[in-house]
Amino acid sequence: MKTLKFNTDIKCAGCVAGVSPFLNGDKNIKKWDVDISDPQKVLTVESDLEENQVVELVSKAGFKAKSID
Repeated sequence: MKTLKFNTDIKCAGCVAGVSPFLNGDKNIKKWDVDISDPQKVLTVESDLEENQVVELVSKAGFKAKSID
């Protein structure tokens, strides 16, 4: 299990609700959170997934995510 961090364009509670079914629906994601109060809207994911797989899930929800190195 690893912790991955991403800058996103998930801006509000409605956006979080939009991405929730995609992130909650993946059995490889143990826990996730978006800090919408942070200017970079940081998404933190605890998962066995690779970064590109999380980016793809966020993209399917209609949002952008870029890995924070």
